Amino acid sequence: MKKLLIFLSTFPFTFQAVAQPSNCTFKPPAITIHFGAGDITEVNTLLPYYYNRVPGSCPTDGHYAYTSYTSDCFRGDWHTLEEDHTPGDRSGNMMLVNAARTSGTFLTKTINGLKSGTTYEFAVWMMNVCKITEKCPFPLLPQVTIRLETPEGKMAAQFHTGEIARVTAPKWKKYRAVFTTPPSQTALTLIMVDNAPGGCGNDFALDDITFRECVRPTPIAVKVAAKAPVTVKRKPAAQMPELKKETPTAVKRPTTISEVTKPQKDLPLHPSPVAKQRTLVLPNLPPVLALRANPLVEQIKTEAGEIKVDVYDNGEIDGDTVSIYHNNLLLVSRKKLAAQPISFRIAVDANNPHHELIMVAHNLGSIPPNTSVMVVTAGGRRHEVFISSTEKKNAKVFIDLKE
Repeated sequence: MKKLLIFLSTFPFTFQAVAQPSNCTFKPPAITIHFGAGDITEVNTLLPYYYNRVPGSCPTDGHYAYTSYTSDCFRGDWHTLEEDHTPGDRSGNMMLVNAARTSGTFLTKTINGLKSGTTYEFAVWMMNVCKITEKCPFPLLPQVTIRLETPEGKMAAQFHTGEIARVTAPKWKKYRAVFTTPPSQTALTLIMVDNAPGGCGNDFALDDITFRECVRPTPIAVKVAAKAPVTVKRKPAAQMPELKKETPTAVKRPTTISEVTKPQKDLPLHPSPVAKQRTLVLPNLPPVLALRANPLVEQIKTEAGEIKVDVYDNGEIDGDTVSIYHNNLLLVSRKKLAAQPISFRIAVDANNPHHELIMVAHNLGSIPPNTSVMVVTAGGRRHEVFISSTEKKNAKVFIDLKE
């Protein structure tokens, strides 16, 4: 069984699940990833950095497997799944992920065959496989970010599942969102990242990733019947009274522009509907970031590469407890600062040039304020950042790629 870690985060991330547009009908899936059956070739286009594939049906920390079932994993800490999600397939696989100790990407897949400038529904079925047990009263729950990027690494869409809760009995849940492919792009890269650190409660299964095209109905033309001409009967000339001749008076013309009424052009009865670009809104800031000041204490510029971050208590170890957010996503939850560092790694490159780390104090220890030292090792250089945070003020550090 995994080592117990305490997790008391209260902020739920929001999956940008958009209701089906009223003028949109989704076709059957154009692309489906169901992980095949039996011993299949690797699904990942790019192998994950923090995860390794293993055979079997009970992968350990930092590993994943393509399997059709689970059975009595970790002394019964996981649900037993007798089959995957795909209806009707025999011995079909799901992807089973045992979270790594640090957040990271577990699936990267190139998606070909999309239509450019087209609206699609993205969907995936997921399940937390950890049982609700007294051995794990404060679980670390999966929080998955789903990104779609162009081959050049530009963001096309991004969604968040929020916390994938444990369930009393195995039950798949569908996560879906609507997005529009960029112009002239028929291929995108699907990237799935678990933002929560490893620990009890953070293990999950996924299956049946689909892309369905949105088809908008063709406008129906309405025919308007022409009116019959009106015949005006005139009296015979003999019966027509003689018209009195009058001197015509000059017509007073309007003197201001506002008094002039211009004839309007005929408008079409049914204008063609205009497809609106759907804007995906990222989730709001966690309350602990939104309701506190977040002053910048240090900005570090470094070359491309992987950087290591170590956080220690600064001075006497007095029980300071902190959380760390990376780009507004929870990375470290309520850990005590100690002589042994809180450590994690971050990749800085052209696709990820900017990183924001925010230190959040949950108490002031026995010697206020909550103080720490963050050691950033990047590009062969060591940067020491001294941080002081309180219950009203966080501390922010920027790490940027050198131009």
